Amino acid sequence: MMFTPLSRNLLVPLACALTLGTPALADPPFTTAAEVKPILAATRANWISVRDFNGQDLVYVTHLWSWRCGLARIRLSINDGGPEIWPLPPCHLDQTAPNAIHEEDGLPYRAFAPGSIETITIELTYDNMTVETQTVNRQGQPATP
Repeated sequence: MMFTPLSRNLLVPLACALTLGTPALADPPFTTAAEVKPILAATRANWISVRDFNGQDLVYVTHLWSWRCGLARIRLSINDGGPEIWPLPPCHLDQTAPNAIHEEDGLPYRAFAPGSIETITIELTYDNMTVETQTVNRQGQPATP
């Protein structure tokens, strides 16, 4: 399709007019499953992190806390242990960044014996009650069965 100079001059204002007020272009608050699920799906390798620090294995859920407003629950199973609920801090819905982690929210990690973490199974329950699960090794890579 060929565009004449006149049609090009009309397309830009028309495209701008059509997108004004479009919710998809606004910054969403990322407080629902519909908003955070695509982000968490794209960042599965970042859901948890294991750090060997000061003679301990530290398991971090910082990334999940950063998108917690669309989550109802996080459960983790360390190695072959049973699943354990890891409490989520509240969303700060009265603030411009509801997913921000504040000092009063606590620490987004737990300590374990050094070298004890081999695999972690992560189960996310979204606020729409859909569930996603993955098992990773201590490097955050998918664990082989």
